Amino acid sequence: MLFIGEFEHELDAKQRLAIPSELRACLPRDGEDAVFVAAPGPNRCVWLWPEVTFEELSKTLGGSLVGDDSMQSFERLLFSQSARTPLDKAGRIRIPDRMLERFGLSGTIVILGVRDHLELCSVSQWKGEHNQLEPATAEVWRKAREALRNRKKE
Repeated sequence: MLFIGEFEHELDAKQRLAIPSELRACLPRDGEDAVFVAAPGPNRCVWLWPEVTFEELSKTLGGSLVGDDSMQSFERLLFSQSARTPLDKAGRIRIPDRMLERFGLSGTIVILGVRDHLELCSVSQWKGEHNQLEPATAEVWRKAREALRNRKKE
């Protein structure tokens, strides 16, 4: 799955968000029976992972029965605050109220395709971040290339 693009969609009266068809097409069987996991992201956005991807990534964390304190804290924060959000037949998901409130999401929401997950944020938050990132594009690319080189060395 490769999620790309930037979209603006309105939350409906029942706090459901339509996932754009372009993004649903990235899911197996065009999203039929798809379930996302909504999780708090580190950047003050709601992150949506296809449940299958979220489960695979969680397995890479290893067991936490006797894990270190920082990993236990991370897992408690991530998993306890996450929620399954099934895609309905109309291609919508229901965002939990606690996440909408926590991240200040209402009305129009920006949906960002970010490789293996989606990110949901307010229009004003995304505009602010985008305005900060845009002038630093060359530096962002340089750091990404450097990180990739370092990964290859490992």
